Amino acid sequence: MRRSGTRGFLWAVAFGLFLASTAASAQQARLPSSGQTLYLPIYSHVFFGNLGRSGTPSQVLLSVLVSIRNIDPARPLRVLSARYYDTNGKLLGERVPKPVVVAPLGTLELFIERNDFSGGSGANFIIKWDAGSPMNPPIVEALHVNMDGGKAVVFMTQSQPIIDEAAAQPAQQ
Repeated sequence: MRRSGTRGFLWAVAFGLFLASTAASAQQARLPSSGQTLYLPIYSHVFFGNLGRSGTPSQVLLSVLVSIRNIDPARPLRVLSARYYDTNGKLLGERVPKPVVVAPLGTLELFIERNDFSGGSGANFIIKWDAGSPMNPPIVEALHVNMDGGKAVVFMTQSQPIIDEAAAQPAQQ
C-alpha cells in the first residue's frame, strides 16, 4: 500500500512540474512586433483506440474556435489573412477575405464546425497580422471541442511565429 502511495505522489509531483514548466514558458514576455506570420495547428478530428478491421483507429470529430486576441491595451492590430490548410498542405480556404481591425483588447473569432472534417488531424491556419507600430503580439489559440454522449474532448493549441519566405523576398524588378 505504501508503495502505490509513493508512486501516486511521484506522479503528482511530475505532473505538477510539467504544468509549472508549461505555464512558465507560456508566460515569457514576448518582444513587441509590428506584424507576424503565425502557424496554428488545428485538429478537425483525433484518432483513438485500437486499429479496427479496416486498419485505421476510431476518430472523434471536433469543432474548433480560433481566437485571435489583441492583448495590447493601446493599439489596434489588423488581421490580414487566415488561410486554412489540410493535413497534406492543400489550401482549403481563406477565412479572413479582407483585412479586419481588432481593437485594443478585442478578439476576432473564427469557427470550424464539427461536421467540417476536411482539414484532418494535421490541419493548420497560417495567420498574418500587422500594426502601425510595434505592439504586444496577439495571443492566437484554437479551442477544440466535442461534447457528444456525456463525454467531453476539450483541448487547446497555440500559434507559433514563422518566417514567411514569400513576404521576406525582395520584390523582383
